[in-house]
Amino acid sequence: MELGKTINEIRIGDSASFSKTISETDVYLFAGITGDFNPMHMNEEYAKITPFKQRIAHGPIAASLIAPVLGTKLPGLGTIAVESSSRYLAPVMIGDTITARGEVIAKDVEKNLVTMKLTFTNQHGTVVIDGHVTVMPPLEKFRDKIKHL
Repeated sequence: MELGKTINEIRIGDSASFSKTISETDVYLFAGITGDFNPMHMNEEYAKITPFKQRIAHGPIAASLIAPVLGTKLPGLGTIAVESSSRYLAPVMIGDTITARGEVIAKDVEKNLVTMKLTFTNQHGTVVIDGHVTVMPPLEKFRDKIKHL
């Protein structure tokens, strides 16, 4: 295992992304985990009478796709999320491929905090979610310890 980037290795403008196609299984598993069985997500007949005319995925499924970016790419292993905000701009349909992208927009070296702009787009390039996240990147002093795991 290799420790993620430390505050001193991260630069304003650094970015990373992760893509995943949202499946029927993802929607059912998310409903089971969270207890959110809203018919908008679960019932095709109900969904037909909504403005979307079909079932949509739970918004947090797509929003959670930033987790592999933060935890494995930027900053990477050892990162701790501190605060996040999201705005849901368009529905995510079952079968959509969502790309979650984080871009570093600010650093506070003294507090070891990095702020990233988040953008989630579907396969058509439509922004479905935007937001921000503040994370604590890993500390340099843990670099040698993590190599032994």
